Amino acid sequence: MEMQWWIWLLFGIGLILLELVLPTFFILWFGIGAVLVALVALAAPSLALDMQVLLWVVLSSATTALWFKLFRRKQPDVRWTADSVIGEVGLLTAAVSEFHKGRVRFQKPILGNEEWTCIADSEIAAGERVRLTAIEGNTARVIRA
Repeated sequence: MEMQWWIWLLFGIGLILLELVLPTFFILWFGIGAVLVALVALAAPSLALDMQVLLWVVLSSATTALWFKLFRRKQPDVRWTADSVIGEVGLLTAAVSEFHKGRVRFQKPILGNEEWTCIADSEIAAGERVRLTAIEGNTARVIRA
């Protein structure tokens, strides 16, 4: 049985369009593999169906492996972790002491929030600059800057 190149092209485009509906980000590679088989089948029209299917499996696996090995981000995104904001300086808007929580406002949002409830090991008056030393749940631990 001979399978025409345009059938592979329609199959590949269908899989790619299906990826738009189902955001799995996995069907895309099988669609790209089918489009590549369509190009090979167009260049070599005497290619048997079993070889075309084998080529589709190999090309789909290769594009999937290429994505996971080369293009995927190696480092985790540290922009939204507590460790990435340690050391930021803010302005104390409400006094803080060892047994009393205060409020600190940062110039740029820290983990999506400009103003944080804060705690400190010593008494710090409102209006002073403080440095962030840790994020403990939804509370910032600060020291004098």
